[in-house]
Amino acid sequence: MDDEEFKRLRWRCRRGLLENDLVLERFLERYGAQLSEPDTDAFSKLLDYGDKALWELVTRRSEPADPDLLRVVELLRSCRRGNETRRT
Repeated sequence: MDDEEFKRLRWRCRRGLLENDLVLERFLERYGAQLSEPDTDAFSKLLDYGDKALWELVTRRSEPADPDLLRVVELLRSCRRGNETRRT
């Protein structure tokens, strides 16, 4: 992903729900530079979700209907406060 695409994704991460803002920001900091094209596409699709639907995916209250989104949803879940794993 080039710098302009990364900036567009970062801009799209701005949400009305603070919890989503925090998770999306952590996600980009942690994984943004290493996202594959399919992961970037999946992340972009997830950014089209409304705040409530996205938060329900992050908190495991729902599962994505599209199996292509599952990997990125799992990465988002790992960025939720309390779910962080230590990086070595």
